[in-house]
Amino acid sequence: MSVIYKITYPNGKIYSGHGRTSSIAYFGNSNSRLIQNDFTREESLVFTVTKEILWELSIAPLEEINQK
Repeated sequence: MSVIYKITYPNGKIYSGHGRTSSIAYFGNSNSRLIQNDFTREESLVFTVTKEILWELSIAPLEEINQK
């Protein structure tokens, strides 16, 4: 399964990417240090993240995924 996803954090920052899984536990291969720098210590204690699958296809070549 190939997917393009959008992850929204409570501070309004949006991260998007693509992967080969639509697993509910997968939140991308983002740079955790960059995300961590977007939050204060207090903001990082409790928060809700939204993950949306924007596009998915059973089998898709990487070129098609990158084009999307």
